[in-house]
Amino acid sequence: MAHKKGQGSSRNGRDSNSQYRGVKVYGGQEVVAGNILVRQVGSSIHAGNNVGVGSDFTLWAKIDGVVKYERQGKDRQRVSVYTKDDPRLAVTKAS
Repeated sequence: MAHKKGQGSSRNGRDSNSQYRGVKVYGGQEVVAGNILVRQVGSSIHAGNNVGVGSDFTLWAKIDGVVKYERQGKDRQRVSVYTKDDPRLAVTKAS
């Protein structure tokens, strides 16, 4: 007697749903409060000003405004949301 069923069996045919991780909103884009900014595994990008963290490390905007990605120290990256008229959004040019 064969120990394996032929032609595929009810043991096959399962697959998990995709996670759709990654950056959802990039720097300079406008967001509404509650918009998801980043879906990630662990905190590779940290929460900055006006950004909340979900239980699965999802980053989301707490206020309406403009997204800005910033360095935090040598090897950390963080994302913040500022209002449109905030001076921290001004681009500094090296002359």
